[in-house]
Amino acid sequence: MPRTQQPQQSHRASAAAGSAPPQSGPTQAITEPRQVPRTVRVAAVVQAAEAVGVLVAALIAGVDALSGKSYHRASGIAITLIGIATAAGLAYVARGLNRGRRWSRTPAMLTQLFTGIVAIYMIQAPRLDLGIPAIALAVVGFGALLAPASIELLTPGRARKT
Repeated sequence: MPRTQQPQQSHRASAAAGSAPPQSGPTQAITEPRQVPRTVRVAAVVQAAEAVGVLVAALIAGVDALSGKSYHRASGIAITLIGIATAAGLAYVARGLNRGRRWSRTPAMLTQLFTGIVAIYMIQAPRLDLGIPAIALAVVGFGALLAPASIELLTPGRARKT
């Protein structure tokens, strides 16, 4: 008999919850779907491209380690694993940007900063074939993240404070 009473009680509880008036205020604003601006989508594409670039570099390092071209096989394998994990992290940030998640802005900004630094080193190397596309990605990524529509979505209220 207690089994038949539990579903009835839970049914009553859900009916009471369903008859509650809709909430208004900050909770409602959080649950409403928001449209992600084009600038944030551009930043997500740039972030995803950087993730692919890191993954390709990691896989090349892995092939070099396995074929004996690496200084030490163990360090080549470690670099490969670190690169794959980094690419996965960058892809996760790209996914967060694509969904308009606020937490994704800071790691995306740091990614653009580090990509720009690495690009400058590549240009000085001179590896222009890798440095120029990398610096272009960093500039486009920074520009997309610093656009007013991106700031408004990823840091609400921040754009209006100036």
